[in-house]
Amino acid sequence: MTVDDSGAESGAIARPRGVLYVVATPIGNLEDLTLRALRVLREVDAVLAEDTRHTRKLCERHAIGTPLRAFHAHSPPQVVTRLVDELLGGARLALVSDAGTPLVSDPGASLVAAAANAGVRVEALPGASAPLAALTVAGLRADGFRFVGFLPRSGARRRRALERLARDPQTTVLFEAPNRLADTLVDLAESAGATRRAAVCRELTKAYEEVARGTLSELAARFADGTRGEVTIVVEGTGEEPEAEETSDDAVESIVRAALASGATVRDAARQLAEATTLGKREAYQRVLALSSGEPDADSPDDE
Repeated sequence: MTVDDSGAESGAIARPRGVLYVVATPIGNLEDLTLRALRVLREVDAVLAEDTRHTRKLCERHAIGTPLRAFHAHSPPQVVTRLVDELLGGARLALVSDAGTPLVSDPGASLVAAAANAGVRVEALPGASAPLAALTVAGLRADGFRFVGFLPRSGARRRRALERLARDPQTTVLFEAPNRLADTLVDLAESAGATRRAAVCRELTKAYEEVARGTLSELAARFADGTRGEVTIVVEGTGEEPEAEETSDDAVESIVRAALASGATVRDAARQLAEATTLGKREAYQRVLALSSGEPDADSPDDE
């Protein structure tokens, strides 16, 4: 047996690289597991669980005997390195979180990124997701939405997050702890307006599922004493795109001067100005002409 230039032994059979499966698991009802997820969880070499005690209940419910290994937000970098080495050696591993789709406000991004960068195949097994489940039953617009996870607990970061949410034209989906729900609903009503429509979705897919719909002020009053269980909040957007701010004269001149200095023609400089600002093509062309000492190009914006 010989060794080629790459260091591999000629004639040897290279073991194929493994696969990292990112598997969505139930957010409450243990029956919400796809047939494909069941098969993969039974066939892989190990299941990487955020909390092995929690995942063991799911495995016992579905007669899954695959070994469970802990992988969570506090797992050190060397654990990621070891897992990637296993995958490169041919191991097939399934990554799950305590509930729902991994990486959505859950750990796992470091492992997925490291595996992908190493050339390991990463495969998603879609399924249960608390943000999507809440969005579908909230009764609010769902043609576009933004998921923000948990809001910052206090300070300037929380204020900025609330201000952005209040201005967002699209629906926002967020998580909240039950003991902080009352305060968050009050903050949302103050920032987005007391009459902004919203929904509090609690214990989705579980026996005591509840979807409370109304204005933010109504929901704040309803949950003033807090609640229990897993909570997802859906807040309606403004429905209107924010108006673009006008570009200052100084900014326009700076863009034009830089374009012309780089050798751009009047027409090319006008195109760059239009792309960088809210100006239309005709107005941008006129602004460039006014700031340049050259003659108009043969082709004007009217020809486009």
